[in-house]
Amino acid sequence: METLAEEILIPILEENKFELVDVEYVKEASNWYLRIFIDKDGGVTIDDCELVSRAFDSEFEDKDPIKEPYILEVSSPGLDRPLKKDKDFARSLGEKVEVKLYKSINKKKEFVGLLKSYDDDSITLELEDGEDWSIARTDIAIIRLAILF
Repeated sequence: METLAEEILIPILEENKFELVDVEYVKEASNWYLRIFIDKDGGVTIDDCELVSRAFDSEFEDKDPIKEPYILEVSSPGLDRPLKKDKDFARSLGEKVEVKLYKSINKKKEFVGLLKSYDDDSITLELEDGEDWSIARTDIAIIRLAILF
């Protein structure tokens, strides 16, 4: 289902110079949600979200891949957008990130540090004490830019 959504979205997004950040289909409480996260240089406006929503919805509904009722949401990924794809990691090299793990390493499940490098298997952070720490990508529950106040 997400693959079909992406196939429909790509031409719409390319025509309008948007980037597809993520598509997710999830159940929360008793409702199903089809969420589309888009971005562009300078940020996404409500009008951008409406444009994508209308263009996508008409074509997606014609194919009718989802039989149960669902709520379509198109939005910006926000400041705390998770890093999921290699291009997200590449864009965030040298930035401070926060990492939450599925299981503890040295009795810690959360790390904050500069993203020094990444590959298909792991990331390397420079922690605040100057130590480099390698973390397997499969151990990462979520990684996102750290929001500093």
